[in-house]
Amino acid sequence: MTDSSTTQPGQGHPGRIAALVIAAIVAVALVVGIAWIVKNRNTTGSARADSPVIAVSARTTDSDYYIQWLDGVKKEAARVGATLKIYDANGNDSQQILDIQSATALKPAAILIDHGLEGINPNVDKALDAGIPVVGFDSVIKDKRAIAVSQSDTKLAELATGRLVKDTGGKAKVIYAYVAGFAPLDARNKVWEKVKKEHVGLQQVAQVGVVNDSTAQQTAEQVKASLQANPDVSVVFAPYDEFAKGATQAVEELGLASKVKVYGVDISDADIAVLGKAHSPWILTATTDPSNVGAVAIRTAYRAAQKKQTATEVLVPPALVTADEIRSNNITSVSQLVKFFPGLVTSNISPVASK
Repeated sequence: MTDSSTTQPGQGHPGRIAALVIAAIVAVALVVGIAWIVKNRNTTGSARADSPVIAVSARTTDSDYYIQWLDGVKKEAARVGATLKIYDANGNDSQQILDIQSATALKPAAILIDHGLEGINPNVDKALDAGIPVVGFDSVIKDKRAIAVSQSDTKLAELATGRLVKDTGGKAKVIYAYVAGFAPLDARNKVWEKVKKEHVGLQQVAQVGVVNDSTAQQTAEQVKASLQANPDVSVVFAPYDEFAKGATQAVEELGLASKVKVYGVDISDADIAVLGKAHSPWILTATTDPSNVGAVAIRTAYRAAQKKQTATEVLVPPALVTADEIRSNNITSVSQLVKFFPGLVTSNISPVASK
């Protein structure tokens, strides 16, 4: 007599197979879930008992700039002896609102918010009401008790547009990349609006731009369509590096690199590779060092936690970097760039001694 549960090689009882499949799916989901949590809700920094915990709420870490900014935050936190609790909303504004709520419940020594939009304000108010210092980097925060850190976005736009006006003599057809609602872009936009009023020969023929997880690619598609619809355009003003990379891609794909020039803002290692290419249409960028800005931001939060931060507005000065300078000095990374532009390192802003 053969037991009905006995199976032959290569065969299996249907119930057991289903159970094994379910178990495998659960195991994979658990591994993926844990990996996501580790990536997006990780703790790093000093392990000393007296180490202050600083919660960092990042809207996203997808782009090269944000990655280098966060790297600066982490390295400087380690230097000054702070423990970080990092929340990455992955570009989800609703998630960042919840992250700030979670950070407040943690009762950290301070909260650092990166690129928070309008919706974060109620939870920022609650954190401040709970006595937790809040520092916002390029964030839309209305409460005056919060401390604002920015790249001096007005100066960034002034540097880029000043050279644009000089190069064109104030006369050109321009495609402009801009998305409203982001504090740094809104500040840069005010400068552009002023420049257009002062130089009526600069005619904006199209506005493009999108901010999501494929900003550069989608901006490239929009710029390409605008260039095809406006063949007399000679300038793209793209005051965000993901916009500038997209615009550069569009210009190159249409074979217009000798005619259309891109004026950008911000920089990263990937941006330097684009700027450094021979005959790149992206000819300059006004920028700070993102890693340095991250270091300034975390030092400011650390000082706020120690009740030593008196200034409520911290500005990091930028520099104008041209593609010619990058190529002539064989610069391939931001770490090399700061050697030629030492002013990009601002350890004197919100200073904190090493521990």
